[in-house]
Amino acid sequence: MVTDKRTSPSLKERRLETLRRTGVADRHRVATEKPSAAFYWIFIIVSSFVMLGLVMVLSSSSVTNLHSGESAWGMFQRQLVWTGLGGIAMWAAFAFPYETWRKTFLLQSVVASVVILNVVVILRGAIVNGARAWLDMGPFRMQPSEFMKIAVVLFCANLLSHRHRSVQISSIVLWPMLVALGVSAGLCALQKDFGGSLIFGGIVLMMMIIAGLPKRQVFTTTVVLLVSGAFVLKFAGNASARMLAFMDLEGTKEDGGYQVYQSLLSIANGGWSGTGIGSGTSKWGYVPLAYSDFIFSVIAEELGIFGSLMVIGGFLALVVFGLQVALSAPDTHGAFIAGGISAWFGVQALVNIGGVVGALPMTGLTLPFLSYGGSSLIASMAAAGLLLNVARAVKTSQ
Repeated sequence: MVTDKRTSPSLKERRLETLRRTGVADRHRVATEKPSAAFYWIFIIVSSFVMLGLVMVLSSSSVTNLHSGESAWGMFQRQLVWTGLGGIAMWAAFAFPYETWRKTFLLQSVVASVVILNVVVILRGAIVNGARAWLDMGPFRMQPSEFMKIAVVLFCANLLSHRHRSVQISSIVLWPMLVALGVSAGLCALQKDFGGSLIFGGIVLMMMIIAGLPKRQVFTTTVVLLVSGAFVLKFAGNASARMLAFMDLEGTKEDGGYQVYQSLLSIANGGWSGTGIGSGTSKWGYVPLAYSDFIFSVIAEELGIFGSLMVIGGFLALVVFGLQVALSAPDTHGAFIAGGISAWFGVQALVNIGGVVGALPMTGLTLPFLSYGGSSLIASMAAAGLLLNVARAVKTSQ
């Protein structure tokens, strides 16, 4: 008897059928389905940003390194190391099922560890640019508040996924969210990292909106945040003057508004086509921290309006694809993780770029994936890995 090989199921087909029959395929869609288009676009955008960041850090830091007696490649080499560590963190966040973070003990351990690190920073942290937000660890410095962003997103996502049907009851949903906001933003404020406090406010507020909390609760929370921010700024001293300098750049260009004013001159110098990579003038001491907080001004000067629009468009696309992932996620937990991370990237990019161009207060925040800094890069890449983790399991059209 001759067997018709064309009708005999292959080993792969038998394996897939077993996965479907046992329910494994439903619980882990990645085992049998290709990721959605959003998955690939998020990966492309993040990878492009990281590579562009390496190039611009080298361009913007070489002169600073030479002036300080170091190798022109010093900051670039450190950023390259952090990119490698960020790649490992991104892979780990992608490889482990995001459902793992629903385990109460694991989540509580991570949250508690991050909070303790931030308390230690307040007590014994290093002071840089007026903020006590860094913890010396041998030859490196770590900024624990960057990793607290991941912890807050995971905490709120877990809370909302369990209690999203009770959003009308403030004691069940609103108050725990406000506690998360108060602790995270409060720790940053005590470190005089007011930009970090602003980001935590944006993350929690956006997650409240995504979860569908009553408009009255969202409005009240927004008002409380604004009043609290104004109260903190009143006692922030020099930091307050620097943040509010954007309201009168011409009058403050010699002191509090110096960085932003010089940043605008650099952006204007770039014109439409830019001066070319490595040919900008802002890094020659005119714009302090050009490789970090003000790296967008270097991009605008050396790559011109085209490069600026590419960066802004990239962040817009990243947020749009992230929200698309949130809307298509297979469960509420994944949806809130994707929504929270999208809000984080969107709000931080908006605040950083808005501050650099003088449209918003300058808060000292980094531009995700692009600015020099290990903690920011590693935390951002880990968050991107979590977003990709959710994106690979989204519902796909048949």
